[in-house]
Amino acid sequence: MKIVLVRIDIPTLQLVPPLGLGYISAYLNRHGIETKIIDGLRDNLQNEQILKIIKNDKPDAVGISCLTAEYNIVMDLANLIKKTNIKVIIGGIHPTVFPYQTLIDSQADFVICGEGEIALTKLALNKLENNDIKGVYSLENLKSDTEHIEYAEQVENLDVLPFPSWKQIPPNTYKKRPSGLIYKKMPIGYMITSRGCIFDCVFCACPYISRKKVRFRSIENIILEMKELINLYGVKEIKFLDDNIGLKKEHVLGLCKKIIENNISITWVSTGFRANNIDDEVVAMMKKSGCYNISIGIESADSQILKNVKKNETIEEINNAINIIHKHKIICGGLFIFGLPGETKETMQETIKFALKSNLTLATFNILDILPGSQLWNDLDYKFDRSNLQNSYSEPRYLYGNITKKDIIMAQRKAFSLFYFRPKIFFRLFKFIQKEPVMYFFERLFKKVKA
Repeated sequence: MKIVLVRIDIPTLQLVPPLGLGYISAYLNRHGIETKIIDGLRDNLQNEQILKIIKNDKPDAVGISCLTAEYNIVMDLANLIKKTNIKVIIGGIHPTVFPYQTLIDSQADFVICGEGEIALTKLALNKLENNDIKGVYSLENLKSDTEHIEYAEQVENLDVLPFPSWKQIPPNTYKKRPSGLIYKKMPIGYMITSRGCIFDCVFCACPYISRKKVRFRSIENIILEMKELINLYGVKEIKFLDDNIGLKKEHVLGLCKKIIENNISITWVSTGFRANNIDDEVVAMMKKSGCYNISIGIESADSQILKNVKKNETIEEINNAINIIHKHKIICGGLFIFGLPGETKETMQETIKFALKSNLTLATFNILDILPGSQLWNDLDYKFDRSNLQNSYSEPRYLYGNITKKDIIMAQRKAFSLFYFRPKIFFRLFKFIQKEPVMYFFERLFKKVKA
């Protein structure tokens, strides 16, 4: 049995290894199933080029990862593959929310709802026949998206998972656009130390996908993978991509202590921290173990908007966290969203002023996207529209109140230009600035505004 796993190519600011496919590949390999990963995003492969590789490999099946923004391209690729009589399996967040529509549009043989490791392995071992495998659906056992959907079985103990198939997605082949746009050293290794999130942020689909449950890897298991990335692939920097790495204080402190005890000389970055998980003890240990950059989700500087989106944090907690990180001479990045429920021209201006007055060194001002699986999607009874995907993160899909699309786009541009075109920020970031990621950043920022 051979399965090809595919990530398609779409325009994006960031280029990181497909960890999900890496984990699935390694799990399949452990059970005697041959795999190949085709990373269309890394290799700039269009669907026809991907199809040619698949035809040459002659697999038994092709598994394709699908986010909502990727939907149309994935549907096109699936239809092309089906013409060759190779079985197609689609997984990811979008088919988990809309399995029936995905099956109809793609002509795929199966969709997998939820995590893919166990379900896809059982399907492969069963010679691609679905005998009531939990989370696996075809048009034979699913007649609409309104039916009750069972999620695939989860791996409860993350330590039993093999490390991602790094041989197929070597870290040194992901150089162009690293997550976060700045870095100290290359190659960068990307890791997760946990899966899931317990919080209720209404704009996020993670609570739906993770069932508001978090599973943690042991510190020993994390350290083993770090050593493998360093010793086998020459990794010099680690970026942790957890949804919320700081949820358990003892988890972060334990990781830092083990990095120090094992004399692991590496710089590292955390992209998933809540402000109310930040304190002096945690940040001091992170600094000591090599961390130089922490990103926190802020969303808005308006207290009512934070309540509207169930952020469960205060402006005071957020500002305090920024100041603690800055005090320890660690770069602090803030993640903002324009267009949330309750947003006005005045609240966006308030957020911009907060960012400028704060001790943030990095700031990302995103435009709200209504994500399938999020509470906002459900509250709005939002309908999926295949024709409205191309600019999902660069143009608002939905407008709350009297604010206009142009208001939001112009506020985003104003925020970026006012924040970054300041001497103190330029000099803080100068040593990290790399030509290619910066060019992608400005290309996206200054696209034509539509009314």
